[in-house]
Amino acid sequence: MSLDSLARTAYTEDHEAFRQTVRRFVQEEIAPHQAEWAEAGIVPKSIWPKAGELGLLCPTVPEAYGGLGLDFGYNAIVDEESAYHGGVTTGFSLQSDIVANYIIAHGSEEQKQEWLPKLVSGEVITAIAMTEPGTGSDLQGMRTTAKKDGNHYVINGSKTYITNGQNADLILVCCKTDTEVQPAWKGVSIVLVEAHREGFKRGRNLDKIGQDEADTSELFFEDVRVPITNCLGQEGQGFIYLMSELPQERLSIAVSAQAGAQRAFDMTVDYTRDRKAFGKPILDFQNSRFVLADLKAKLQVGWAHLDWALARHMKRELTPEEGAAAKLWHTELQWEVVDKCLQLFGGAGYMNEYPIARAWRGARVTRIFGGTSEIMKELIGRKL
Repeated sequence: MSLDSLARTAYTEDHEAFRQTVRRFVQEEIAPHQAEWAEAGIVPKSIWPKAGELGLLCPTVPEAYGGLGLDFGYNAIVDEESAYHGGVTTGFSLQSDIVANYIIAHGSEEQKQEWLPKLVSGEVITAIAMTEPGTGSDLQGMRTTAKKDGNHYVINGSKTYITNGQNADLILVCCKTDTEVQPAWKGVSIVLVEAHREGFKRGRNLDKIGQDEADTSELFFEDVRVPITNCLGQEGQGFIYLMSELPQERLSIAVSAQAGAQRAFDMTVDYTRDRKAFGKPILDFQNSRFVLADLKAKLQVGWAHLDWALARHMKRELTPEEGAAAKLWHTELQWEVVDKCLQLFGGAGYMNEYPIARAWRGARVTRIFGGTSEIMKELIGRKL
């Protein structure tokens, strides 16, 4: 089975033509380097301009800023193909699905002219720094500050678990520009920090359970001075901006989770067909067939729901709680699929040389990043 055999409703012929370009790139430029990049703990910067040249980065950036001016469906196809055929966490989705949107929606004309073309080309790699050692999902509790000093901010604080942290040339730093105001969220702003600024330091490239090739890092800010014009949008509106962009971030995670689940399932069907026990293929045992039949039914439902969510989002109708529900459901499904599939691989499933082991380790974080499953339930529950 492949993604081509699925009856999709969210995409047009133009989307599917783009998919073929993405697939070729992923299969030729990314998939062969899985082990090498995992060993290095980082995806080389050199791959980014190659992706940019083919239009794989930030497809939604308007043509006026060097982009293709396309809808989110093109981003989703990059996410699907990367998760299914690449098996590597490149950091592309962070730049395309999350960071670019903040600059498009809230950046000044000067910021858009300066940064968007470089995001599209892959010349600049970005990160967004929300999480701190003492605050995860509770963004209002962040302690990193940006205090005014003349026409500059002076930034102090630290961030952790930051995707693209080692490679990033530009970091969107979530910080408190007002530590006194109540409620606390009114003091949150987003400030652009270029990696060359004095006082900015990268900490460790963190040692993770999975997604070994992703440069997930600590970042430190010690009296980092940036012009006040580096504030993204209005001061004190950062929390509102974060909340407004989260539905797309969560849908992006759901897309990758669904494609990753499908990949694990397809690998397992192939393996159980070929692998024999007691003189017959594992797939011929009723337990194997029943486990896979149950997962196949759930994946079928998952693709239908994902297309519904994508269609709603492309019409700008996806609500925050619907985005949260998509992230919750598809990441939980991904975990169920990879865990049951690993079991059908038996002892081989526990060996890192088998792709199912890598898929299992990589899937564990999807129920945590972008807001934990528990926070997703809280967000959905508040609207009941």
